[in-house]
Amino acid sequence: MSLNIEQYINLADDKLGAQALYATDDFFADKSRLLRREAPEWKQDVYDDNGKWMDGWESRRKRGEGYDFCVVKLGLAGTIAGLDIDTSFFTGNYPPSASVDAIYSPDADPTHSEGWEEILPSQSLEGDSHHLSAIDTDKVYTHVRLNIYPDGGVARLRVYGTPVVDWNAIDELQQVDLAAVENGGRALVCSDEHFGNKSNILGPGRGENMGDGWETARRRTPGNDWVIVALGHAGNIGRVVVDTAHFKGNYPDSCSIQAAYVKGGTDDQVATQSLFWKELLPSQKLNAHDIHEFVSEVNEIGPVTHVRLNIFPDGGISRLRLFGTKAD
Repeated sequence: MSLNIEQYINLADDKLGAQALYATDDFFADKSRLLRREAPEWKQDVYDDNGKWMDGWESRRKRGEGYDFCVVKLGLAGTIAGLDIDTSFFTGNYPPSASVDAIYSPDADPTHSEGWEEILPSQSLEGDSHHLSAIDTDKVYTHVRLNIYPDGGVARLRVYGTPVVDWNAIDELQQVDLAAVENGGRALVCSDEHFGNKSNILGPGRGENMGDGWETARRRTPGNDWVIVALGHAGNIGRVVVDTAHFKGNYPDSCSIQAAYVKGGTDDQVATQSLFWKELLPSQKLNAHDIHEFVSEVNEIGPVTHVRLNIFPDGGISRLRLFGTKAD
């Protein structure tokens, strides 16, 4: 089973509310670092009271029976499609092997629960490496447990999946952000993401800084940059918000949005047809470090499942909000 992580959300992202609840031991490096969105870093000659500073979770050398584990509450409950156990910069101190369990426990701390299910059998690990594994399940989980045998350090744990939203509980007249990551919105593909990941534009709140947005390289050829977003649910969009927070000398001059109701096909095929999608939002001028809200400018084109945000000619966007009502 292959896995394209670009099609999924990291449910264990600390920026989405994921938490490392419990670890048997985190003497050398705090368990919370395991969930940082940022890539691991190496700090030469940096030490703390307990030893070498490492960017990840690291337990002390085990001198008895057993193994170490860390319980993680996912930021968003969802189905899990893949895992990445990242041992970046852990060379002589990584675990020889690891496994992962999961559980659905929305109302209670499951640390000592007996309801855990193994979703990844024990796998051999290498130092300073990514270990990407596809997971074949349609069950919904709220927590995962990373087991390392017997001890050692892991830089990051990524849990790639799809948030699960009870759309039946949302009234047909209720306005919701159909593109929000917590509602299942996904950034599928873009023309360029040299400075900032495309998925950031669907994140919660306003961007923390320029790194918490989508920014392209300076375009030196004709054309414009773009990103395609799959909505969490088909819907009728009536209000668009484009936020250029923190982008001051590098915001796009203008933007437009196309949209379509996509039936069939796969996520990586939509880019080809997106040029011919209907115009949801005609070209609009943008300002630096500003929230742009469009209502009367939005065209009524009926239910859509995907949008293409075009920025002219290049630059950075912090957030994209697409408010509307769900469609059948």
